[in-house]
Amino acid sequence: MDVVNQLVAQGQFTIIKQPLGFIKVLQWIFAIFAFSTCGSYSGMFKMSVECSNRSESDLGIEVEFEYPFRLHQVYFDVPTCKGGNKDRQFLLGDYSSSAEFFVTIGVFSFLYSMAALSVYCFILEKYRENSKGAQIDFVVTAVFAFMWLVSSCAWAKGLSDVKTATDPERVITLIPACDEPENRCREIYDPKVSGLNTSVAFGFINVILWIGNLWFIFKETGWKAAFAGTYVPSQEKQPAPDSYDQGGYGQQDPYAGSQGGYQPDYGQQGGYSEDGGYNQGYDQQPTSYSNQM
Repeated sequence: MDVVNQLVAQGQFTIIKQPLGFIKVLQWIFAIFAFSTCGSYSGMFKMSVECSNRSESDLGIEVEFEYPFRLHQVYFDVPTCKGGNKDRQFLLGDYSSSAEFFVTIGVFSFLYSMAALSVYCFILEKYRENSKGAQIDFVVTAVFAFMWLVSSCAWAKGLSDVKTATDPERVITLIPACDEPENRCREIYDPKVSGLNTSVAFGFINVILWIGNLWFIFKETGWKAAFAGTYVPSQEKQPAPDSYDQGGYGQQDPYAGSQGGYQPDYGQQGGYSEDGGYNQGYDQQPTSYSNQM
């Protein structure tokens, strides 16, 4: 119990109030509704066969069927109206593939939604730290959205065939005794398939939920910013320039020491000597001018 309390204390359940977590909760709930309404179904219809010889009649023939709707294995006994013998009849059709596919998608959706909610509530920082987690979540959600669409359409078609195959008026046409004009066959009770109709509705609701959730997961992947040209992956760091010598920033200006033209050397020393000559401060030999008359 202490472990549970610690996990609850560490959890970030505020994500459930946000669209990312709230839709996952709806997916989890409607996945349960979808596979439970289909996988737990059992139905029954009732009909009667009244022979010309009333002692051979059967006025309460009950036919039961259930998930996964392998109707070709469902049988019932009907009177032949010929000496009190019974004839065994089977329903037509096998619709287990579409029904089982629908239930399988529902179960796996339920498990994935529960796992994703656990990640959102307990390790959301790691989920958002690296975009790979969100990208995997996006791909898996897209796959489930497509699978829900396919399975719901397939099960809707399968349910239509199940209704036709379990229609008492249609089943009566399979009974040989009902072909005789002196015998009377009629339906008494139709199967209730409202639960199966609800399962199809839940299937298409799941399609809407999983497709709608793609947008909120897409915003977590970083792909939107990448398409806009502003996203920099956290794993890749931009290299810093070694120096500014590249591109001519560190080149020496040849005119750096001579601003505004020629700069004289004020360290030169010059003056008049006693003999009337002018001495310059260069290393060259002094030149003196004298008037020789």
